[in-house]
Amino acid sequence: MNIEDFRAHCLSFPGAHDDFPFGKAASEYDRNLLVFYVADKWFCFVNAVEFDFCNLRCDPALIPELRERYEGVGPGWHMNKRHWISVRFGSDVPDGVLLDMVKDSYELAAAKLTKQQRTALAEQE
Repeated sequence: MNIEDFRAHCLSFPGAHDDFPFGKAASEYDRNLLVFYVADKWFCFVNAVEFDFCNLRCDPALIPELRERYEGVGPGWHMNKRHWISVRFGSDVPDGVLLDMVKDSYELAAAKLTKQQRTALAEQE
C-alpha cells in the first residue's frame, strides 16, 4: 500500500476530507501529518512523507485483542491510548484488516457528530 491508495480509501467515506493542520509545527515530521476528518472529527492521521504508521480511533474493548494479535498495532501516538491505536504500515497487519480498521475509525468518529451533522452526512451518501 502507498500513501495515494491509503488517502483515496480514507476519502472514500461520505463527508471525509483531509488537511495538513500543523503547517507551523516546529518539526518537519509534524508539518507532514495528514489528518482525515468527518465534519470536524478526526478519524485518522498519517505522515504523508514517511508513511510509517497511521493513528486510528478504536473501540476500547477491541484494543487489547488487536495489540495481542498484531505486533504492528500499538498505543496511539500522541493520542488518548484508551481510544486510539497506531498501526505500522508493512507490518503483520494485513492491508485488508487495516482498511477495515480505517472504516471502523471513520464510523466511530461519525457517531460522535451532532444530530444535524449526521443528517447532513446521510444526505451525502
